[in-house]
Amino acid sequence: MVDVVRVVTKKQQKEFIEFPLRLYRDNLCFVPPLYSDEKKMFKKGFVYADTCEMACFNAYRDGKMIGRIQGILQKAANEKNGEKRIRFNRFDSLQDPEAAKALFSAVEDWGRARGMDTICGPLGFSDLEREGLLIEGFSELSTFEEQYNAEYYASLIESLGYEKEVDWNESKLTPPADPKDIEKMRQMSDFIMKRYNLHFGPAKNVNDFISRYADGLFELLDTAYDGLYGTVPFSDGMKKLMIDNFRLIIDLNHVAVILDEHDKMVCFGVCFPSIAKAVQPSGGRLTPAALLRLLRAIKKPEIIDLGLIAVSPEYANRGISSCISAELIRMLQEPGILYAETNLNLDCNFAIQNQWKRFTRIIHKKRRAYVKRL
Repeated sequence: MVDVVRVVTKKQQKEFIEFPLRLYRDNLCFVPPLYSDEKKMFKKGFVYADTCEMACFNAYRDGKMIGRIQGILQKAANEKNGEKRIRFNRFDSLQDPEAAKALFSAVEDWGRARGMDTICGPLGFSDLEREGLLIEGFSELSTFEEQYNAEYYASLIESLGYEKEVDWNESKLTPPADPKDIEKMRQMSDFIMKRYNLHFGPAKNVNDFISRYADGLFELLDTAYDGLYGTVPFSDGMKKLMIDNFRLIIDLNHVAVILDEHDKMVCFGVCFPSIAKAVQPSGGRLTPAALLRLLRAIKKPEIIDLGLIAVSPEYANRGISSCISAELIRMLQEPGILYAETNLNLDCNFAIQNQWKRFTRIIHKKRRAYVKRL
């Protein structure tokens, strides 16, 4: 028999956070989130508390924990889209259909009690969180930004009546094999920049970058990402969270900001050094040894993760993506860089899918979001 309890006590919270750390302890592809970030969900003043309700559940059999799940009522998303949805996220389980059914039933009942008529996921509080169920690429190292899961998760979820809503793919990118293609891209970038009187935005350091561009960056993100699946408007708390993260790991060599003749931001791209291997040994805890690994990964990255790319709708069909592609190639040609990871790209987002055709590209992971009527 499976017992499902709502997470309330400190002990239950600890079990909820640590379950995937135990489940994937010996899996070299699993990359944990920061332990301290997971703890913040249960604290007063949590950054999403003003726009979301949350319920977490643990599943036990004979006193032993065998699974977990989180339900999220994202009020801002429902208001934006005119929907009555809840999201599920942080689902982890043994290969146990009874446990999966009990966990999803608990979240579904929680959603119905709040008047919701649909459940979807895996989706977090916002698209700044990990999202999507891994359905291909189980032997690939996960990025720090995304969650790893075992191959059997999909069958557990689909057996409960969940169907595909959207798919994402993830790619490894390296520069084009032919140097002539690289030169053509640089020439195209120069042409586009001159044609529309554009220029790259300068910054002396990270603090200067944030001071100059943070407001324009968030405004552009809200505009460019408005119609994408799962996105929500940036709240003040989300902005602060992103800025704090920028201060920790951003490198100005891996940022490109394009401004028009009036210094208005029309495009930007932000990459991060991969910290996946740095946080693996400590289970996401920031121990002294983990901090040293983080510093090394940030200063001398072997992999760069694509964080955010946004283009003003006004410039979407003017070839400006060539300028960002040329900048990414510049980054990939830095000493020690092996490749870039795109993280999640909607397979129906043809603009971004076409952009990666300029590179040597390997699609090595796919993810899925599911939906079910309640």
